[in-house]
Amino acid sequence: MARSSITIRDVAAEAGVSHQTVSRVINDNERVSPETRAKVEAAIESLGYSPSAIARSMAKGRTGILACIAPNLTDYTFARIIQGAEQEARQHGFFLLSASAPDEEIFTALIEQLVPSRQTEGIMVINPYADGRFNHLPEQFPVVFAGARPREDAVNSVALDDVSVGKIATNHLLQQGHRHIATITGRMVEDCAQDRLEGYQQALQALDLPQRPDYLVEGDWTASSGFAALHQLMERETPPSAIFVQNDQMAAGVLRAAAELNLTVPEHLSLIGVDDIPMASYLSPPLTTLRQDFAEIGRLAAQLLIETVSNPHTQQQHLTLPATLITRHSTSQIL
Repeated sequence: MARSSITIRDVAAEAGVSHQTVSRVINDNERVSPETRAKVEAAIESLGYSPSAIARSMAKGRTGILACIAPNLTDYTFARIIQGAEQEARQHGFFLLSASAPDEEIFTALIEQLVPSRQTEGIMVINPYADGRFNHLPEQFPVVFAGARPREDAVNSVALDDVSVGKIATNHLLQQGHRHIATITGRMVEDCAQDRLEGYQQALQALDLPQRPDYLVEGDWTASSGFAALHQLMERETPPSAIFVQNDQMAAGVLRAAAELNLTVPEHLSLIGVDDIPMASYLSPPLTTLRQDFAEIGRLAAQLLIETVSNPHTQQQHLTLPATLITRHSTSQIL
């Protein structure tokens, strides 16, 4: 028999014991008599069996593997979070396994596969409120949210200070003299969209400016939704002179729609986004935006997860990171 094909059941047959007994011997379980242990060890030596490190680690509940589940692995923001998490995990001797779950059903299937089988020691969840997936988080298991605040304190989290983001973006437009400021939100089921909207509203309230429902359009984070939203806003009786767009992808769509409508940015319309994705500085005009450090979010999330894995009784932590205003050429003083 080729040594590479020898299994724990082959060892059990050779020693005349159950495969569970062989597993106990491999993992130094005290519930094995010296006589039986000697038989199993002799069979292991005779067959040349070498249990994998992963198998032994899983039996002890340790694999050195962390899992990260995101709606997809192609989105720039998700990829940067994962990159930061991978680097941090590697420095601590962990391997980060990344998987995509485009919907709640696949997310649930991944949780059911990873947790009961102990294939991972902890899970990082990106965008937990994309759907109802947050209802399927494992209990009594290390979990951290990356890029989103939890709705309950029981989950560690690292996220952008999104209320502050909404305030900074809106105040920048207010300082340019704009008073008719609209906002294009992300999906309002998501916490970051809600928080950015709250910051926008707080900035308007601070100057006793009215909050116009017709100046609020919900998008879905895509360029196409930004494109459609500008067409809606320009149909208002009093069109806005400036727009706070909750991410750069939607802002790119707004710029495309503005060109179609013969609106010059920023002469006719000022525009500010969020994220500072690589394309933001190459748009026409280059986009004023708020930069967030996605890699740092991932690094801190991995750090929190490793701390929780090492000490399950560690107090829950909720970290928020600031954003940086990057002023380019899509905003200007109102004419």
